[in-house]
Amino acid sequence: MKIARIETFLAPPRWMFVRVETDEGVVGWGEPVVEGRAEPVRAAVEVLTEYLIGQDPMRIEDHWQVMTKGGFYRGGPVLSSAVSGLDQALWDIKGKHYGVPVYQLLGGPVRERIRAYAWIGGDEPEEIRDALTAQIEAGFTAVKMNGCGRMTPVATRAEIRAAVRRAETAREVLGDDRDFGLDFHGRVSPANARRLLPLLAEAAPLFVEEPVLSEHMDIVPDLVNASPIPIALGERLYSRREFIAPLRAGVAILQPDISHAGGISELRRIAALAEPHGAQLAPHCPLGPVALAASLQLAFTTPNFLIQEQSIGIHYNQGAELLDYMADPEPFRFTAGQLSRTDRPGLGIEVDEAAVRAADRRGHAWRNPVWRHADGSLAEW
Repeated sequence: MKIARIETFLAPPRWMFVRVETDEGVVGWGEPVVEGRAEPVRAAVEVLTEYLIGQDPMRIEDHWQVMTKGGFYRGGPVLSSAVSGLDQALWDIKGKHYGVPVYQLLGGPVRERIRAYAWIGGDEPEEIRDALTAQIEAGFTAVKMNGCGRMTPVATRAEIRAAVRRAETAREVLGDDRDFGLDFHGRVSPANARRLLPLLAEAAPLFVEEPVLSEHMDIVPDLVNASPIPIALGERLYSRREFIAPLRAGVAILQPDISHAGGISELRRIAALAEPHGAQLAPHCPLGPVALAASLQLAFTTPNFLIQEQSIGIHYNQGAELLDYMADPEPFRFTAGQLSRTDRPGLGIEVDEAAVRAADRRGHAWRNPVWRHADGSLAEW
């Protein structure tokens, strides 16, 4: 069996899919994308296609090594995301060839169900009570929301108080038996993070995500030591090597993205790296159905998996939803906020190819917003 054709598809709202077809007719799907930078990732996939055409799709590890290390200049989100989607597609092909789910090829399942959380609140959350109540009624036992909107580098008391009040409201509505995560989204300066984390402790979030930008990794040990709240990060890290520093700093929850950090192949190694440090895996995935399916395959076979992000109803999904590109929505049917394990081969999903091709004809050029402070200077989004 040889790889015969590779195609990419831009699909609203902000996703990109890759289709890898073999000369025996087996097709694998992946999701290689950087949100807001889909076009350069598409170009990177085209470059990697030059190598992959004619190759044996079963040699996944060798292809991963060549794609990531076969060039003098390595790494970065664009190349890593291109590799990630292609890696997912190769695992999908391998599972379909042998008639088994990918998790069976990775050592077999360690759990029957996967807990997931739902997003609420948007980019600049205000009133969240109704959104929290709706997710409780939908059966979810955990939600995530942005901890704040734009925030000045040295925040006013009103800004700090608004963030704390939002967390207190979440705890009040959810009670003690449900969880919420707070995403600082890199919007919070180191000074503000030091002020906020102790004040949020009483509300007991499941975690605080990206309390500072990843480039401030030297500050993370101080935040970990100063806060009883578990610290989570990793969506902007692209290899296992980049996760060594946060693990040494005591970060409790790693959040690599299966469409950014080297695909299934690299995420399983990141999970294994985290395990002896006592860290849990909560894969980042505000993306489309193929990325979620790949994340679930990893979660079913990872002992130190904690919880899964998913994008149904997320505020970015304007013009299309996660299930719009599925021929059968059953693998993404939630029961009490959990997804059950299935024995479907490969990534366990059936992509609606006609819908994907139609979406690509529409295309998209999604870009994240550019925020500014009141004085006109750039604000972190």
